[in-house]
Amino acid sequence: MTTQRKLFFILSLFMGFIVIASNYLVQFPVKFYELENILTYGAFSYPITFLITDLANRIFGKKTARQIVLVGFFIGIILTLFVSTNFNDVISIRIAIGSATAFIIAQNLDVNIFDKLRKKIWYVAPLTSSILGSIFDTFLFFTIAFYNTDIPWFTLALGDLTVKLTVALVMLIPFRLLVNKVNDLADLKIKI
Repeated sequence: MTTQRKLFFILSLFMGFIVIASNYLVQFPVKFYELENILTYGAFSYPITFLITDLANRIFGKKTARQIVLVGFFIGIILTLFVSTNFNDVISIRIAIGSATAFIIAQNLDVNIFDKLRKKIWYVAPLTSSILGSIFDTFLFFTIAFYNTDIPWFTLALGDLTVKLTVALVMLIPFRLLVNKVNDLADLKIKI
């Protein structure tokens, strides 16, 4: 198996794992410092999906990045249905539907924005695509999952978005390091 193929499978599996973890963790509010109406634990893991998408886009290009999003989507959503969806609970079902819808739209938006900005200074594409993808993802997910319920979805969405935007900025460091590492290992000649 070639290094490129291995990397494709690693990124796809990691994407699926992050989706599963995030869909499970979004059910649990952060109960420290009175943040339970502002933040869930899913906010900390989910932004990593944008890092994976941006790495795939930088390394392989738009088409393969979309394939990794789709593979990760199917792994994540199918296993989410078995791991964290309670089919007797409407909120749990709405979380699964919201997650699937928001993920596929936001990740494809990220792929397109990244691709259009890929020739700019190295940090412009991953930062811009992750920020815009996070905004769309957050409001789509929280509206579908929690609108018209007793759950304070709007404040949770704002808290979630704040963490996602912070993580998007921090993820620039591993993005740069991982692209350089892949260049060294696979000699893929990625232009950053």
